[in-house]
Amino acid sequence: DDMTKPTGQRLGERLDGNRWPPLPLMENQTVIEAPVDRDGLTKRYTERALQFIEANRENPFFLYFPQAMPGSTSQPFASPAFKGKSQNGPWGDSIEELDWSMGQILDKLKELKLDQNTLVIWTSDNGAPLARDITSPVRGSNLPLHGRGYTTAEGAFRVPMIAWWPGHIPANTRCDELTTTMDLLPTFARLAGTREPQDRIIDGHDIRPLLFGKKGATSPYEAFYYYQTKQLQAVRQGPWKLFLPLKDFQRHPHFKKGDSDKPLLFNLKDDIASQQNVAGNYPKIVEQLTRLAEQAKRDLGDEDHPGQNQRPPGKVENPKPQVLHSK
Repeated sequence: DDMTKPTGQRLGERLDGNRWPPLPLMENQTVIEAPVDRDGLTKRYTERALQFIEANRENPFFLYFPQAMPGSTSQPFASPAFKGKSQNGPWGDSIEELDWSMGQILDKLKELKLDQNTLVIWTSDNGAPLARDITSPVRGSNLPLHGRGYTTAEGAFRVPMIAWWPGHIPANTRCDELTTTMDLLPTFARLAGTREPQDRIIDGHDIRPLLFGKKGATSPYEAFYYYQTKQLQAVRQGPWKLFLPLKDFQRHPHFKKGDSDKPLLFNLKDDIASQQNVAGNYPKIVEQLTRLAEQAKRDLGDEDHPGQNQRPPGKVENPKPQVLHSK
């Protein structure tokens, strides 16, 4: 992340605003490079992923492969072979290399004759943060969805997902049902012939019926809740998304200060861009979603009170600093 440059802090000093320190490249708990040559990260990650597949070709394996690019950078990085290759500047070059990387993974699975027995899922963590000019390629695009990343807009929460498993997932099919990345753990567990952990609450669901195109399969979610940190801002059920009236807020994709005392209702099936507020036309839908929101506040909490089933975030006990440079 070179958009948040550090300002030369000493150990124990607080970083300036949201700025990050320079991050090293690590393997498990070992720092292997600092500072990092970020131009070569996509290529290096891909090579290591291919090595992992080769080494585990005779055994069941799980490969989690989150790319570093394009990331929150003022200018994405790409290896020399891809610089200037696209017609969309550094951002296009970075995406070209990501496309190459994905192709390398699929080619390796086919080469090892693992493609008929390997589920590949490609997705994203959140929508693009966007530049001030939403038509600019810098920092991505969420069109036709409304809003930017890190908000409760559809452009933040709604991301593409491609599932590939020849012989199991029908080709050229599409599913518009609501699922989340929380569903991957229980789904993978069931596919592997086991179950997700039973000693804790797992928020996801088994979505195999949706993946395999089972007739009549629907979303496992009765409702979906949009939180901005601890504040519940919106709730969705089916095609309906309700933005709740709020007294105050820090970041909102629709409201402006002094303009948040009335609910907003969008039909995402008919209005994917969230442009037409139809709250006045469907008071019963507003009432129904408001009840669901109050139920969520009791269960998961809100900014002014914890929820009955709210769980503490995970933490590392006795964290120790890593040595980045040594003499």
